[in-house]
Amino acid sequence: MATVDLIMPKLGESIMEATILKWHKHPGDTVKMDETVLEIATDKVDSEVPSTAEGVLEEALYNVNDVVPVGAAIARIKTNAENKTQDTRYRAQETNDEEIETINIQQTNFSQSHAASSNGNSNRFYSPLVLNIAASEGVSMVELEKIPGSGNEGRVTKKDILQYVSERKSGVRSRESEARSRESGVTYSQKETPVYETPELRTQNSQLTTYSGNVEIIEMDRMRKLIAEHMIRSQEISAHVTSFSEADVTNMVMWRHKVKKEFEKREGTKISFTPLFIEAVVKCIKKFPMINSSVEGDKIIIKKDINIGMATALPSGNLIVPIIRNADQLNLVGLAKQVNTLGDNARHGRLKVDDTSGGTFTLSNVGVFGSLMGTPIINQPQVAILAVGTIKKRPVVVETPHGDSIAIRHMMYLSMSYDHRIIDGSLGATFLTAVVNELENFNGERDF
Repeated sequence: MATVDLIMPKLGESIMEATILKWHKHPGDTVKMDETVLEIATDKVDSEVPSTAEGVLEEALYNVNDVVPVGAAIARIKTNAENKTQDTRYRAQETNDEEIETINIQQTNFSQSHAASSNGNSNRFYSPLVLNIAASEGVSMVELEKIPGSGNEGRVTKKDILQYVSERKSGVRSRESEARSRESGVTYSQKETPVYETPELRTQNSQLTTYSGNVEIIEMDRMRKLIAEHMIRSQEISAHVTSFSEADVTNMVMWRHKVKKEFEKREGTKISFTPLFIEAVVKCIKKFPMINSSVEGDKIIIKKDINIGMATALPSGNLIVPIIRNADQLNLVGLAKQVNTLGDNARHGRLKVDDTSGGTFTLSNVGVFGSLMGTPIINQPQVAILAVGTIKKRPVVVETPHGDSIAIRHMMYLSMSYDHRIIDGSLGATFLTAVVNELENFNGERDF
């Protein structure tokens, strides 16, 4: 009999952990190839994990509600194949010369507090081997994220983590940290160390808080907690700057009002303003490709695919961002169908993992809730997000060859937040102005 590890799968770009929702199989149960073993959830979507082998579930390594890093073993399946080793083995891809070596290592069960932070606070990837060494040596994620990596794209390798542990035990790291603290103007006494508040510590602290007056206390659901963590993390990662503008979208409003019945009759789907906004954004991204990028260390990754995320409110009040892939290859009818299908699937819990991963730019239509404008938070690892407000009739000055006049026009505010690390104010404002020009010069005589 051989034992096969069931591994937490990688669920898309920037997703480095998942929460176990439900076990469909329990120790002693027979499992078939591709049969669902458990359900998991990320901040983006819920999914099922199928079996990668046929046999008997020998052991479940995590419990319901545990947070597990991508790449970690979550269960063991006993198969009928011949067992060639008694130890759990991890294959770790090493650095520089890209060697692959097999390392005998005892499987360390991460505690939930460590797993909750594993791979969750940055875009760096850590192999299961590195995470196991960190857990067994008591290296927190805060420390792990500060370790310089010698691997491909700055990845932390076994050599890096072992060197860090060795230096920390010898006191080298403590002296370096103390020196950095002095340079930054922050000093600690020899008995003091900085305390980092983990989600668990925050929960404990909140339980000590007393409330006066007439209050109602509501526990955050799982998705709201994850959204909160990611919003804070985004502001810590990116230097947020927001630019504002307004657009006269009268031509667009009148065109939609004129064609919406015929559009739905002929194409079998409704035409909202969202696909029209996306169409304009896509045209401008082609002119300014830096907007469609991400940052990894000191590298700028310009994405050739234009995958537009559209922020969608769920019935629970939470937010999810399904992705329209290759939006530049779709005409207006295709965009409308994608917007309506993804929006409907989101509201009814039918989104798949691929529907929420790989976005390169996000559009948030805050106007559907009656908001004039907003200051959106960047959806990592993207570098820009555009919010469009509600469309209002206002008296404005209209310039014509025959002179200026005051007219009632349909006006809309736009606000774009962008990562000032790589997008300067000139580029951000120029891109936003280009979007405004696309909207204002909408062809009211066009076909679908």
